[in-house]
Amino acid sequence: MTVDDVDGTLAAMGPRLRAAREHFGATLAGVSCATGISTSTLSRIETGRRKPTLEVLLHLSKEYGVSLDELAGTAPAPAAEPPATAPLSFGDDKAVLPLTRYVGGLHAHKHVLPAVEGPLARPRQVSHDGYEWLCVLYGRLWLVLGDQDLVLTPGDVAEFDTRTPHGVANASLGGPVEYLIMFGPQGERLRPRTLPAAGRGHRQPNRAQSGREEQP
Repeated sequence: MTVDDVDGTLAAMGPRLRAAREHFGATLAGVSCATGISTSTLSRIETGRRKPTLEVLLHLSKEYGVSLDELAGTAPAPAAEPPATAPLSFGDDKAVLPLTRYVGGLHAHKHVLPAVEGPLARPRQVSHDGYEWLCVLYGRLWLVLGDQDLVLTPGDVAEFDTRTPHGVANASLGGPVEYLIMFGPQGERLRPRTLPAAGRGHRQPNRAQSGREEQP
């Protein structure tokens, strides 16, 4: 920064300090009382007749709740928000909308399976390391866990170890099915924090938590 740049920054500091004070809703007398800086000094700084010292700027920055960069007009522009994540498409026309963008830990996705027009086929099963929590939002979801067949409807939840062979398919003709998935690639699991109501039994892990065993 050149000498001219410094002089220009200091010259523009007065109006910024006045704007910060007015935005804060304080009078010169009030700021003087809070900081110990005389009213006349504050007035001369705001009108450009006096250059503020670093000590004065630190006091005013703290009093107004703004940074020195903001007072000097050198604060970086706010970062642009990243564009919305587009749904990912797969060969079976399934759409997946990622709800988390970080690497590691729990991942969240929204899945949409399109309507089925032909005869229903039992889902192909896969297995891998991890743990999965699934909740149906709309439609009927056919969930296969090993030799178990479950049909889940809106509000039904299932959680299972993904080392168990598993697969899903749309169990409805003529309409899509939407569901949420939270997946821990290293076996991370959700941890409920609310206590069960008195008299209700505890549900066992590694099993579908809600759903009826039936053929779609």
